[in-house]
Amino acid sequence: MNRRQIMRGLALASLVPFGAGRARADASLSLLVAGPDGEQTSRWGNACALAMQTGFPGAPSIITQPVGGLDGVTGANRLDALVVPDGKTAAILPGAVMIAWLTGDSRVHFDPTRWVPLMAGGNSGVLVVRLPAGTAPNLQNLQSLAPLKLAADQPQSNDLAALLALARLGVPVAPVFGLRGTEAKTRAFIAGEVDAVFLCGEGVPEDIAPLTASGGVPVFSLGLQQADGNVGADPMFPDLPAAADFGASVSPFLDSAYRAAAAAARLDFILVLPRLTDPGIIAQWRQAAGEALVMPALAAAASASSITLQPAPAVVAGLSALNLAPADQANMLAYLTKNFGWQPG
Repeated sequence: MNRRQIMRGLALASLVPFGAGRARADASLSLLVAGPDGEQTSRWGNACALAMQTGFPGAPSIITQPVGGLDGVTGANRLDALVVPDGKTAAILPGAVMIAWLTGDSRVHFDPTRWVPLMAGGNSGVLVVRLPAGTAPNLQNLQSLAPLKLAADQPQSNDLAALLALARLGVPVAPVFGLRGTEAKTRAFIAGEVDAVFLCGEGVPEDIAPLTASGGVPVFSLGLQQADGNVGADPMFPDLPAAADFGASVSPFLDSAYRAAAAAARLDFILVLPRLTDPGIIAQWRQAAGEALVMPALAAAASASSITLQPAPAVVAGLSALNLAPADQANMLAYLTKNFGWQPG
């Protein structure tokens, strides 16, 4: 079974317990899902809720409540504005909400750095470049290709991490914007319209194959956030250097901005409690989340999607990296405006 089949199976398997749970009067916990019913974050929400409920005394049903669109902003706003921190409601959100917050989206009325992390799903992010035959994937050879034609959606996307990683290294980039999704970027690369693609999200190992078949070479990855605050090798690409280790930064603010964008882009989903939740309740949820991490069904879904399940300490470190100083965030937005003509939505 491929990753899409397994995730569909999880979604179908979850319908019985959650459908039954909605009819139970004693259901006491809920999971706000920042995204439409049946979509990616919703499927992870169903799987996580089902895996976590046995970790609580009495195994109460955890009822999922989908809210808002795919980018999760509406759900994140609801979490900060309406969810009471009484321990009865947690939330699962896509990593896209972090990008929206980081880039100053006008719709954002939440602060993810104040949430209480329980667990997360970390995804890969890999830059693939068309290099001349026999050329090593090092910084000098990458700089020789400048300006690098990079397939990109827009700055307010996971591509922000790639744009800032290259800026941090002093590699001039000529992004080709408007290429949304892996298929569009891959077609552009195969057609010779771009020379580089940043793959980020679920299933990167399988999505990279058509690029390497067309002369693409993986250059660096975003790595994987560690609980101690460091970024280690991506377990899906253990031989690739992390972007921050590929070369020194040409600017302190670009270094900070890249690390924040990478922390956001590495998150496929994040499960949190609202701020001000009682520490005793936090401990209960974290225990349930920790037990869920090793549940066979959740582990199988993660493996099929090339997702690394992460406990609370690693997620705390990631949110810390996301918390840019106001001056660095302002400089990052000014950089995006100056170099790419981009303005926050």
